[in-house]
Amino acid sequence: MAGETSLSHLLRSMSPQLNAGDYVFCSVNDENLLAGVQVLGSFREREGLTVILQRQQAERLGLPFDYIAAWITLTVHSALSAVGLTAAFATALAMAGISCNVIAGYYHDHLFVAQADGERAIDVLRQLAADAE
Repeated sequence: MAGETSLSHLLRSMSPQLNAGDYVFCSVNDENLLAGVQVLGSFREREGLTVILQRQQAERLGLPFDYIAAWITLTVHSALSAVGLTAAFATALAMAGISCNVIAGYYHDHLFVAQADGERAIDVLRQLAADAE
C-alpha cells in the first residue's frame, strides 16, 4: 500500500500519538555492546553508530546520553516522497519553542522532543491538524 502524498490530507490525518517512556540517543563504536538490546532506531555516522534506546536500556549498558526525549508517532501513513509535512510540523513546533528530531520510517514519521515538552508538542500537533481542516 502506497503512502499518502497530499500535504493537506497528511496534516488533517496525522493523529499524533505520544508513546510511553523516556528515549535517548547514544553513540557506540562497538555494536556488540547492543547484544540483547532492542534498538528503536539507528544511523551510521563517521563517529560511530547512533542508536535510539529506551533510557533504562542505555543506563543498564552504561551508555552516556545528554538528551531525554518523548517519542511521538504521526500515525498517518506518509509516503517517503511526500513534500512539506516535516516542514509544517517542524515550523509549528519551533514557533512553540519545541525542538524536534525526526526519524522517517517506512510507514510513519517519528518525532523526538524533549521529555518535558511531550504533552505540549501533542497539543501543538493536534492544533496544526485542526487548522488544516
